[in-house]
Amino acid sequence: MSSTLANRMRPKNLNEIIGQKHLVGSNAILTKFVEKKHPFSIILYGSPGCGKTTIAIALANDLDIPYRIFNASTGNKKEMDAIIEEAKLSNGLFVIIDEVHRLNKARQDDLLSHMESGLLIVAGCTTANPYHSINPAIRSRCHILEVKPLTTNEIIDGLSKALTSPAGLDNKYKIDKDALQSIAKICSGDIRYGYNCLEICTIVCENNHITQNDLKTAAIKTNVVYDKDEDNYYDTLSGLQKSIRGSDPNGAMYYFAKLIEANDIESLERRLITTAYEDIGLANPNACMRTVIALQAAKTIGFPEARIPIASAIIDLCLSPKSKSSENAINAAITSLNERSLKTPSYLRFTPIGLQDDEKYDYNRPELWEYIQYLPKELENTQFYIPWMTSNYERALAENYRRILKHGRTSNIKKLNQKNSR
Repeated sequence: MSSTLANRMRPKNLNEIIGQKHLVGSNAILTKFVEKKHPFSIILYGSPGCGKTTIAIALANDLDIPYRIFNASTGNKKEMDAIIEEAKLSNGLFVIIDEVHRLNKARQDDLLSHMESGLLIVAGCTTANPYHSINPAIRSRCHILEVKPLTTNEIIDGLSKALTSPAGLDNKYKIDKDALQSIAKICSGDIRYGYNCLEICTIVCENNHITQNDLKTAAIKTNVVYDKDEDNYYDTLSGLQKSIRGSDPNGAMYYFAKLIEANDIESLERRLITTAYEDIGLANPNACMRTVIALQAAKTIGFPEARIPIASAIIDLCLSPKSKSSENAINAAITSLNERSLKTPSYLRFTPIGLQDDEKYDYNRPELWEYIQYLPKELENTQFYIPWMTSNYERALAENYRRILKHGRTSNIKKLNQKNSR
């Protein structure tokens, strides 16, 4: 069985790498590793198909040192022990660890001392943000490098080489310019996806001539570059929330469309309800309630129809007035509490001790309640809640708030009782 086009076109040396000039260009860091013959443990992170493992293999080839590949998801202790033993026998080894963010603690412990001694030079490859997902002990022993998604033009260059290369399609196929550009655009920076699309088109095309219609015949779709465990997924959720906060229904619809591919109502539910109460909040409480109801409906009907009530809720949130006054208020209170924790005033305690009846909180005097000081004495007159005047609803709340602030509050319950009993 013949190898895939993507595998045949995999670069073997750094000078064959497409793009990534910040890593493999003249005077770039990996180029310097090769020039000085001084390898160093690295972590390569970036989206799928941008060339992380390929760069690691090319680096090992250019350094002319033996390498082994270990997959952190499927590899076991026996495989890791064999690699370490081989490294001891050969006085060092270059180890490429795919999905390094999934390396369990036991495997990490196996690596650390050998990385420290230089017996193992590690090239960890990951789609996750290494600053969040990789053990600091591993991270501190590596130089972290971002591998960027390829541009459309870079992918066009790669596909063009595949069409002419003896290792690729060896000039046996022609492709229309618009078809080539279409493949490059739908790759989302993933050259491997582009090679696969091109190879499929060679199967369905007539007379070895690839046209735009062949892409339709091959049912080629845009590559959505994430799954639910990867950073790109959470970046898309972040893009959705920021679009809502910025009142952009078009941006929000775009990110929502990407998230539909993940078929993950639960994450959408958490993010949208949080967004509703965090960013819209008191400016439009009914929109918050409608969001909850829309998501309940979405969970009942499931995808693909779930997109309809969720889209309605998202547009509602986008175009609603915004207020972060509730979040700001609780954050300010938490900050105050972290600075010092104060006791509840004695007249507010569940079982007040040592107080006369007229010094206690009176459950039967509702007309007094808004005159009582509820904060500890050290914090009296502190305002955690600052209204946002972005809606009629919160302006009405703010007006009532101003009225209460104007007459003030007191901790002298006895005097308050006497004053209001006349």
